Amino acid sequence: MSQHVRVRDLLEERAAAIRAGDADRLVADYLPDAVTFTMAPPLKHTAPEVTDPEAMRAWFATFDSAVDYEMRDLEITVEGDLAFCHSLNRMSAVPQGRTEAFDLWFRSTVCLRHVDGAWRIAHEHESTPFYMDGNFGAALDLKP
Repeated sequence: MSQHVRVRDLLEERAAAIRAGDADRLVADYLPDAVTFTMAPPLKHTAPEVTDPEAMRAWFATFDSAVDYEMRDLEITVEGDLAFCHSLNRMSAVPQGRTEAFDLWFRSTVCLRHVDGAWRIAHEHESTPFYMDGNFGAALDLKP
């Protein structure tokens, strides 16, 4: 199996874990020194938060529905023991106390290292574009 396929499989398994609400599976992919820049504050997340399944369970608990999640336009580059991926991702769920789901497209970049025979996430960056017309509002209405 090619390294591209292994990386793609890992990312697709993560998307399935998000849809299943499987916090343990999600944190298992991170290296102990992983750094993430997610859409949620603060600006930077590091261990032990990144590798803590309780933090993920707390995030899943903020929704009254399962989280729907998909990746689109996934591009993977592998060079030796490093891989770089980027995609457009969609997330949708019903926040606690609300009756309607949000539907959000965002950008994702994932950097992985091949360690002890397995691909593991070293860095993850998610972002949502914002309107640069003076109001600086998040561009939540964009779709690929």
